[in-house]
Amino acid sequence: MLVTMNNLYGYGPVDHPMTERDELASNGVKGRVRARMWEEAKAAHDSGLARVTEARASDFFGPGDTANHFGRMIPRVLAGKTVRVLGSPDMPHSWTYVPDVARTLVTLARDERAWGRPWHVPTNPPLSQREVAAALADLAGVPAPEVRGIPNWVVRAAGIASPMMRELREVSYQFERPFVLDSSAASETFGLEPTPMDEALRATLDLKR
Repeated sequence: MLVTMNNLYGYGPVDHPMTERDELASNGVKGRVRARMWEEAKAAHDSGLARVTEARASDFFGPGDTANHFGRMIPRVLAGKTVRVLGSPDMPHSWTYVPDVARTLVTLARDERAWGRPWHVPTNPPLSQREVAAALADLAGVPAPEVRGIPNWVVRAAGIASPMMRELREVSYQFERPFVLDSSAASETFGLEPTPMDEALRATLDLKR
């Protein structure tokens, strides 16, 4: 039995909320690697070599997780400084809470209905990066910060010297257009619901202050 964890790179840019029925149609290197991982696992399942399922989630956040957009945003929000974000500050974006990922993986491993297909981790309705910053500020009792998008030319220029910034260019579309995850299948099948966003944000803030 194999339960894998994946992200949404494999879908590539789409113009609707992503579901598990969508084709893994990314043309990017990262997306094709993610798609190939699932295709190989699914082939093993279909041939009877293994029982396989996969969880997929959007951008992670949660207590102690600093290597993400939230981790870079929170110190600036608490300090009242301008928050600079990739892409547009106002595009709807799905954010997946790490403890919800863990609950989903355990559920998939234990439920016979999970095998042979992917499942999206239950995720709250999308929030823009500006809305996230405002919500964090409100919970922390500080003024909402100014939020500004980093221009594309800055990201491209930074990529000359920074491998990380160079790699971000491939997935920059996720913050330049709506990037929304539909996780209704897992909720309807397994009864899983995302942790309420205020509760998740409060837990994330409490361990960072």
